[in-house]
Amino acid sequence: MLESLIFIGLCSWSLAGVFVDDGVKSVSVMEGDSVTLNINDHDMHKVEEILFKHNSVLIAQINRMKKNECRFFNNTASQRFRDRLKLDQTGSLIITDTRTTDSGLYNVSSRKTATRLTISLTVYALFLPVPVITRDCSSSSSSSSCCSLLCSVVNVSHVTLSWYKGNSLLSSINVSDLSISLSLPLEVEHQDKNIYSCVINNPIRNQTRHLDISEVCQTSSEHDPTILNIVLISAAAAAGFLLIFAAVMIFCTCKKHKEVEDQTCTEEIIYSETTFYKRRGQNSRSKKEEEVVYAGIAVKQ
Repeated sequence: MLESLIFIGLCSWSLAGVFVDDGVKSVSVMEGDSVTLNINDHDMHKVEEILFKHNSVLIAQINRMKKNECRFFNNTASQRFRDRLKLDQTGSLIITDTRTTDSGLYNVSSRKTATRLTISLTVYALFLPVPVITRDCSSSSSSSSCCSLLCSVVNVSHVTLSWYKGNSLLSSINVSDLSISLSLPLEVEHQDKNIYSCVINNPIRNQTRHLDISEVCQTSSEHDPTILNIVLISAAAAAGFLLIFAAVMIFCTCKKHKEVEDQTCTEEIIYSETTFYKRRGQNSRSKKEEEVVYAGIAVKQ
């Protein structure tokens, strides 16, 4: 429904509309189309020599006395109009394959007379970027239940950026400068069930981004900075405790192992004294033999 309303509004515009305000003729055209800077409805068409300037830079010179002899200055303004300027039979200037950078003021004058004409040309972009909705963390909400948002677009000109609640316009901002960025704030309740949309449009195009409050304005603990800090501190404390516990266990294990080694190394083997006995028997040889008897071995702890 929102897109339909915008489309109806856009259809009321002429793609090559001409308006006159305070002596300035305004002309609008869609990017890529051709536009004619018409001088026939002005006293300028009676002037012999005509100069066309874009934002004070000379781009064309026409001499009517020499069958509309025309000289184009394509080297000006970084050759912005190279091979895109033409002259019609009436002496009006034609710009082909228009670009958004062609927008601006065109001054038509003569060196011999004081007659002047100013034409304001607006070239609307054929394609518009889709707005981006983000949470504005730099803004402090009026309530903890509120969520601050920003709708933004970059590198745009001659557009309007708006917030809608359903089909109702909440706020808007427009710009006529070339290639700038726009941002429009909005504050909503976390539990708001209404449908919000951010819309960028010019008289011929529009792009819409619908707001998903549950996605952009998340309130879960994993996105709460305070709770997140508590979780991080708790995790660090637990990790420190585990390191200390591991160090104590390693120390105790090493100490016990060392005590076992020391105990093993201090064992002594003591040999008892050897006692010799003479064997008494019947034969003389046996008498002469000595018997050696070994005592048992005692181990001292």
